[in-house]
Amino acid sequence: MNPLPGWRAAFRIARRDAARAKGRSALVVAMIALPVLGVTAADLTYRSALPTRAEELTADLGSADALFTATSMGPMKLQQMPDGISWNPADDTADPTPEEQARPVDVTATFPEGSRHLTERSVPASVTTRHGITDTEITELRIGDPMLRGRIELTDGSFPRAADEIAATEKFIESSGLSVGDRITVRGPDQTYTLTGAVELPADLRADSLYALPGSVIAPWQKTADGDKSVLPPQATDPKWLVQAPSGAGVTWQDILAANEKGVVVMSRQVVLNPPPDSEVPMASMMGDSFDTDTELTAAALTVTAMALLEIVLLAGPAFAVGARRSRRQLGLVGSCGGSRGQVRAVVLAGGAVLGGVGAVAGVGAGFGLTALFRPMIEDYTGNRFGELTVRPWEILGIAVLGLVTGVLAALAPAIVAGRQSILESLTGRRGIRRSSRVLPVIGVVAIAVGVAIAVYGGISGSTNLVAGGSVLAELGVLCCIPVIVGLLGRLGRRLPLTPRIALRDAARNRGRTAPAVAAVMAAVAGSIAIATYTSSNAAEQEYDFVPNMTPGTVALMDSGDSGEAADLAVSRAAVEQNFPVGGGRADIGRVWAGSDCMDYYEEDGAGCGTLELVKPTGKGHSCPLKGKGAKELALRISADEHKRLMNSPACMDENYTMIAFGSDEHKIVVGGADVLSTYVKLDDPAAAKALAEGTPVLLNSAYAKNGEVTLKAAHIYNDRDKKNRALHPGKARTTTEQLKVYVAEDRFAATPGIRMVMPKQTAQRLGLHVEDHGSFYPLTRELTDAEHQAAYSALQRAGDHGYLMTSNERYRTEDDTILLILALFAGVVTLGAAAITTGLSKADAEADLTTLSAVGAPPGVRRSLSGFQCLVVALTGVLLGTAAGLVPAVALRLTDLRAALEDMREDPMESAYTPIVMPWETIGLLALVVPVLAGLLAAALTSSRLTLARRAG
Repeated sequence: MNPLPGWRAAFRIARRDAARAKGRSALVVAMIALPVLGVTAADLTYRSALPTRAEELTADLGSADALFTATSMGPMKLQQMPDGISWNPADDTADPTPEEQARPVDVTATFPEGSRHLTERSVPASVTTRHGITDTEITELRIGDPMLRGRIELTDGSFPRAADEIAATEKFIESSGLSVGDRITVRGPDQTYTLTGAVELPADLRADSLYALPGSVIAPWQKTADGDKSVLPPQATDPKWLVQAPSGAGVTWQDILAANEKGVVVMSRQVVLNPPPDSEVPMASMMGDSFDTDTELTAAALTVTAMALLEIVLLAGPAFAVGARRSRRQLGLVGSCGGSRGQVRAVVLAGGAVLGGVGAVAGVGAGFGLTALFRPMIEDYTGNRFGELTVRPWEILGIAVLGLVTGVLAALAPAIVAGRQSILESLTGRRGIRRSSRVLPVIGVVAIAVGVAIAVYGGISGSTNLVAGGSVLAELGVLCCIPVIVGLLGRLGRRLPLTPRIALRDAARNRGRTAPAVAAVMAAVAGSIAIATYTSSNAAEQEYDFVPNMTPGTVALMDSGDSGEAADLAVSRAAVEQNFPVGGGRADIGRVWAGSDCMDYYEEDGAGCGTLELVKPTGKGHSCPLKGKGAKELALRISADEHKRLMNSPACMDENYTMIAFGSDEHKIVVGGADVLSTYVKLDDPAAAKALAEGTPVLLNSAYAKNGEVTLKAAHIYNDRDKKNRALHPGKARTTTEQLKVYVAEDRFAATPGIRMVMPKQTAQRLGLHVEDHGSFYPLTRELTDAEHQAAYSALQRAGDHGYLMTSNERYRTEDDTILLILALFAGVVTLGAAAITTGLSKADAEADLTTLSAVGAPPGVRRSLSGFQCLVVALTGVLLGTAAGLVPAVALRLTDLRAALEDMREDPMESAYTPIVMPWETIGLLALVVPVLAGLLAAALTSSRLTLARRAG
C-alpha cells in the first residue's frame, strides 16, 4: 500500500489550515524561525570572525610569500617547524660564543633568486598630539607597496611617499585628536612629519601605531643621538624582510632549509598551508602532540543544540496543541469519513512539517540578512575585519533541517493526543477529562536528587562530563515536576482577588498549555543564570587575585632624580594639578636612606652606598607559615578559606609579591604626614595622625612590629665620590640598630601598595638618616581620559621633564558586564516571548470563558487584567524555577575549579586557592522582578478590552 496519497492529503489539509489560521501560524513560524535565525547568525559570525590559517598569514605577510627573520644567535645553523614560529639551534651545533652571536647575518643572500623584498623595523617613541604627548610605536615600512595589501589598508588620505610623511592607525588618530594634514613631532630627535593618511590593520582594529618610510625615522634619530649625548638613541627592533618570490614560485621548504643553514628563520605561506611530512622536518621529533579541544567543543555544541531544540519544542508545542484543539471538528470529520488514527496524527504532524519548513527557511534567510547588516558592528566589537563571509553549506543546511525537525517534534505530542480522541468528542467539541500522571512527578523528584548528586560529585572529582550530565538530568527532573507545580498554583488563588484567582486556576486547569511555556522560560533562565553565576564568580576570583600597583583612584608624581631642585618639583606639581581632575589636597612624600644614596653611588660589590632595612621578627604572627619549612605539610591540611585567611594575614602579605615604588627600597618606608594616610593609605584615624605629629611612625604591616616596636637596621656607608656627605661622616662605615616605637594600623592596611611604614621627617633626621622631597599623591575625582594623560605628559616635558607619573593599573576590564547584560536580555526576551505566547494561546483557548464573564457582567478591564496576570504567572514561575535549576551546574563547575585550585596550592602553598561562588544578583533581580512585571504590563496593554458579542455554544 502506498502511504504517499494519505500524506499528500495530510499536507494539503495542513497547508490550508495554516493559511486559514494566519495569526497562529505566524506565531509558530516566528518561534521556530527565531532560534534558527540566532543559530544561523552565530554560525556565520563565528566562522567569519575566526580567521582561517590563510587569513592569519595575510595578517602577518600581506600578499608577500614569506617573512625572513634573523635570530640573535648569529649565522649559526638552525632548525624550525613549518609554521615559522618554533625554532631552535640544530642538534649538532654548539652554543655560539658572544663573538659568534655578534656576527651579522646576510639575510638577503637566502632569498630565492629573482625575489623582491621590503624591510620592516619598529621603534618605540614619544610623539606630540593635539592634547599633548603620548607614547606609541613607529614602524618603518613602505605600506603603500602592493605587497602589504590585506595586512594594512588605507582608509583616508594617502600613503607616505616622502621622508617627512607619516601615516597613523585610526585608533591613534582618535585618541590623539589629530587629523590628516596635521604635523607630528617625534620627541628626542625632534623630527617633524606630516600626517598624510589613516590606515587600519584588518586583523587588529585596535592597533595604535604610526608608519613611515624606511630610513626616515630610525637613521636620523640615531644620527642626532650620535651628535647630541642628551638625546637617547632609538631602541629599534631587529629588521624583518617581507619577500615576494618570482611569480608562481613561492618559498619552498627547501628554500627554508637552506635559509636555516645560515641562521635565518622563515615563515612561508606555501609551506604553512601545505606543510611537508614530519619525516622531512628535523625538528618534528622534538615537538609533542598539541592539545585537542575538538571533542570538548563538539560536546558543548551538541549540548547547546539539544537545549535549543528542547526550547523550541516547549514553546511551539502548546501552539500546535491549541491548533489541534481548535481544528478538532475538522479532525473528527477526517475520522468520520474513514480516516484512521494514524491519518489524523499525520494531519497534525504535517502541520508541524509545513510550519517548521517555513520557519527554517525564514530563519536562515533572516540570519544571513542580520549578519550582513550588523557586520560592521560585530567587526568593531571583535577588533578584526572578516576576511569574507564564510558560509559552510552543510552547516546551514543542518540548521534548516533542525528547524524542520523541531516543528515536527513540537507537533508530535499534540498529534498523539488528537489521534486518541474519539470521533464523538471531536465533533461535539467536548474536551474530555484526562488526569495528570502520578508517576511523572515521582520520576522528576528522583531525577532531581540523582542529577544534583551526580553534578556535585562531578564537581568534587573534577569531571566536567559528570557535571554536565548531572545538571541536564536535574533540569529534566524539574521539567517532569512542572505540571504538578502548575497544579499547585491553582490552590494559591483562594484568597486572591477575582482576576489573579482566575489566572492561577486557568493555568492549573490547562497544564498542557502552561507547563511547556513555564518549562521553556525555565530552560532559558537556567542557562543564563548558570553562565552568569559562573562568570560573576570567575570575575570575583580575578579581582581577588589582582595586585594593584597603587591605591585605586590616585595618581602619584615622583621626582625623576635628575635635578634635585625643589623648584623643579613644584613646577611639575603645578603641571599635574592643572591637567588632571584632582580633588582635595595633595599629600607630599619624601624618600629616606642611610649613608650615600644608592641611586647615585651604587657599586657592584654593594660597598659604595648605605642600606636601610626594616627587620621582620620571626615566630607566630611574624613569619608566614605558607613559606619555608613545613609549608607543604600545612597546605595539605587546610581548606581554601583557611588558606585565604593566611594569605591575607600581614605575615604573608609581602612574601609572594612586593612592589617597590615611590623612591623606597625593599624597606618600603616613605616620609610623610597625616595627609599621606588620608589621601593614599585611606586610613582616617585621628590617633594615627596624632602619632605622626608627635614623631611616631605609623606601621601598616603589623607583622614587622613586636611589642609595639620595630627594628630598623641602617648601614651608614659613605662613598668617597660622595664628597659632601663623606666630609660630614669621615671614618669607617658603621651599622646601627634602632628600636622604634610605632603606631600599628589595622591588619587590612598591610595590603597598601608600595608603602609599609610612614615615618615623620623629624624622626628620620633624628636617626641620622637622609631625607629629600620626592613627590606627591593626588586623589582623582574620576578616571583619566587619553587627552588628560597626553596633556599632563606634555606639561611635564615643558616643565623640564623632572618628574614622572604613576597611575593605578586598573583591573583588567573583561567583558563580564556585557556578557551578563546579554544573558539577561536573552533570558528576558525568551521569558517575554513564552509568556506572551501562553497568554495568546490561553486567550484563544478560553474565548468561551471570557464570553461567560462578559455575560455575567464583568467589566471590560477584566480582559486586560486577566491577560496580564496570566502572563505574570508563567513568567514568574519559569524564572524562579530556572534560577534554582541554573545554580546546580554553576556551583558544580566552581567545585571543579576549587579542586584544581587546591591541587595547585598544595604544590605551591603561596598559590591562591580562593574560588568564590558569587550570585549575579543584578541579573537575578532583572529576571525575577523586572521581566515578569514587564511581561504582565505588556500583555495587559496589548489586550483589547472591547467586548465582542457571541452566542454561547451549546
